[in-house]
Amino acid sequence: MSTATIAKKPQAKPGKSGRRMSLPVLLLVIAGVLVLTSIVRLITGADGITSTGQMSTALRLAVPIGLAGLGGLWAERSGVVNIGLEGMMILGTWFGAWAGYQWGPWVGVAFGIIGGALGAVLHAIATVTFNVNHIVSGVAVNILALGTTRYLSKFTFENAPEGSAKQSPPIDSLGTFDIPGLSDWLNTLNEKHWFLVSDIAGLVGGLITDLSPLTVIAVALVPITWWVLWRTAFGLRLRSCGENPVAAESLGVNVYKYKYIAVIISGGFAGLGGAFLSIVASNVYLDGQTAGRGYIGLAAMIFGNWMPGGLALGAGLFGYTDSLNLRGGTTNVHALILLLAILLVFGAAYLAWKKKYVPAVVTAVIAALMFVWYTSTNEVPRQLVTATPYIVTLLVLSLFAQSLRMPKADGLPYRKGQGK
Repeated sequence: MSTATIAKKPQAKPGKSGRRMSLPVLLLVIAGVLVLTSIVRLITGADGITSTGQMSTALRLAVPIGLAGLGGLWAERSGVVNIGLEGMMILGTWFGAWAGYQWGPWVGVAFGIIGGALGAVLHAIATVTFNVNHIVSGVAVNILALGTTRYLSKFTFENAPEGSAKQSPPIDSLGTFDIPGLSDWLNTLNEKHWFLVSDIAGLVGGLITDLSPLTVIAVALVPITWWVLWRTAFGLRLRSCGENPVAAESLGVNVYKYKYIAVIISGGFAGLGGAFLSIVASNVYLDGQTAGRGYIGLAAMIFGNWMPGGLALGAGLFGYTDSLNLRGGTTNVHALILLLAILLVFGAAYLAWKKKYVPAVVTAVIAALMFVWYTSTNEVPRQLVTATPYIVTLLVLSLFAQSLRMPKADGLPYRKGQGK
């Protein structure tokens, strides 16, 4: 059996395209969304939706989600479903804060990675060695991590200076930096509120303003992951374990070893995301700090169709919606209702062009309701702003579920030698 058998892609079903969106088309879609966003900003006067500060906050909030998503990507490409990302992030927040306030933030980052990896080892032993159901194991890791960190906090942080049973002492900052000259120029351009130009300046400026060194490392891990998994022999073997472990074993691949490596790396990424929350995002550990970001990271990975680039876009989307809760939320979310209504109109037209008339009518009706909602209100309730990241997560999963393709052996039990 050849490696072509391992990497063989399923043929597209009749009437459905098996091709991914090409880069030119993706760039055209992004450009179109930027133009529509700029138009909505001018109509509504909600300049904050593309401000430099909004984009900078969105990037900071997207990093832990993206790291959790990268962790899920590594595990699931090897065939292991990792619902335990939330628990591994929790371990990362606690270990990162515990080591960070005593020995410095970079030591805290290292311990955060180790904490997440420890949770991953438990998940790997359960799923790979003992073939425990992946969902059950992941939930157990989440519960165990939550209980363990709360128990440990009572004996460590409660008696520490400025600490409590639910909060660690403050951790020294890693520092931040801007791109000299360029950051200020882009911010000035953004404040002029010109059509499209200021919006692009806000987007780019937010990506290079008030950056933490850990943010740069996290962003760099996306292309590094792509290169390792899709451009190296190691990555081919790891992905073969998630597609067809029996065929991989017949070619001499140690499936158990690659699954263990992938899951431990997965936990390390999730732990790094947790350390980011406690060291960079807030400089203290707080009970409940992850707030479901491990699950949202898993949703970002699914949105990205188990690919690093798509995952990064998904993390950015969820980070942006999360940032609305911190910066002018009610006004900005109200403006985005208009943007969503316009996008739904385009979606209805596309479905009608594809001769999918029933979905087109349903989409058009929803768009009309969104227009009515926008025109009949001046702002949205604060509770809706808080729930926006989770609503977007559910919408994305429901809208994109039919066009996704997970690794073929993802979550399936495997025993060494079962193909003999």
